[in-house]
Amino acid sequence: MSIINFLKNTFLSPLNIEEANDAFSDNAFNISYRCLVIEFAETIENSSGEILTALLRTQKNLSVNYFNEPFNKNFLSLEGRTFFDFIDKGQTILDKTNSDVLIWGCREGDQIRLNFQTAEQYEQNSSSFLSLLDSLYLPASIFDNVNNFPSSILHIIVGSIIMAAPAHTKQQIVQQKFLLKRIIDQLSHNDSSKLLQVEYLPYVMNFLSLIYLTYCRNSTDEKDFKIVNKLLNSAISHQDLIKNPMHLGCIYSHFGQLHRLAAQTNSNHIAKHYKAAIANYQLAQKYIGKYTYPYNYGFISYQMSNLLYDYWRQINDIQILRDSVFNLREAEKIFTYAVFPEFWAEIEGLLGQRMSVLGFQSHNNAIAELAITAYKNQQKIITEKRDPFHWATIQENIGNIYYKLGRSNQDSDLLEESLEYFHDALYIFENMDLEENTKRVATSITKTSDLLP
Repeated sequence: MSIINFLKNTFLSPLNIEEANDAFSDNAFNISYRCLVIEFAETIENSSGEILTALLRTQKNLSVNYFNEPFNKNFLSLEGRTFFDFIDKGQTILDKTNSDVLIWGCREGDQIRLNFQTAEQYEQNSSSFLSLLDSLYLPASIFDNVNNFPSSILHIIVGSIIMAAPAHTKQQIVQQKFLLKRIIDQLSHNDSSKLLQVEYLPYVMNFLSLIYLTYCRNSTDEKDFKIVNKLLNSAISHQDLIKNPMHLGCIYSHFGQLHRLAAQTNSNHIAKHYKAAIANYQLAQKYIGKYTYPYNYGFISYQMSNLLYDYWRQINDIQILRDSVFNLREAEKIFTYAVFPEFWAEIEGLLGQRMSVLGFQSHNNAIAELAITAYKNQQKIITEKRDPFHWATIQENIGNIYYKLGRSNQDSDLLEESLEYFHDALYIFENMDLEENTKRVATSITKTSDLLP
């Protein structure tokens, strides 16, 4: 089956085309994604990056610039430690240009590899599903002439930009969804991708799956799940065409993302989706090791920890809770305070919460004490001055751990320690006129005081 026939058979039936067209009147959304095309790394004299820039400038909802400042592009290899330089250089350019999405292009023989980079690419749990390792391979020959560039491939690139761009607010998510719907509609009516050889199919299908997955991420419709699953299965069925196993790891991680979302949005077969998501993430990590691609490995560990914790809440198996903590500790080793301070603080807060639960469920005071350390680590970023409410909530959480430890061990020193933390929280909540929080902490103070001699 050709790529275009696959697209038509996959997309046409579930889409309401009239709804898509109504949503895309010229004034539907006043949004423009800032895209930066970086001069391609090519072994021959060519202007592929400039051609792509010109093509993207013809598209709605994109503000496109071209970056051709001289710098050494040897780090564009996806192999080994040069990948760290790849990420760091891109982040520097993102900060300098205030762009939403960078497009890197690198010639490998007769192919062009495109990679898409965003700020906080490995720190956002609910926005982009795209990794910097996700590679869109295309024949270099299509970049020779702007007039002969396949429009379906251009739609996929535009869809990848929109899908990768940050979408934090409800309005941004709605805008992103309907823009992606237009892309999907255009792809289902276009036959220009028939020029692509089958060797490109795994990469094209992987990106199509991400575009559709982002479009339907809040959907409860089983048909949407089946479409993404079909696209990913098509990519994985041609794995003999994938030369670098790392690309297989990317595809399996997207299977994990698909089942994770299905577990969150579909009440049917929740346990099945949790198990499938965890199994696919674990398989992805066999191809994406923590020493070769640590950020991807760490992000998968972070996602698995959240999955395992939600799954534990379903079946209450303490080993699953232990696995959740283990995976979060793996993420903590990679997303460090020095490089990822905000994400590190989030991880520390989750560790505090989950280790406190694990400590008391397993009657292990040492784990509960580690939870206190994690919460205090979080306060290196969440300070009283910067975020008083969040800081006070952490103080209350620490107070609760000291209270439980003091009560179970009949330790007055620990109970008095808990009172200090409760009073800190109470002071903030009272000053902020938070009646419910104030009442809850005041009750905790009374209970604690009653246990003291």
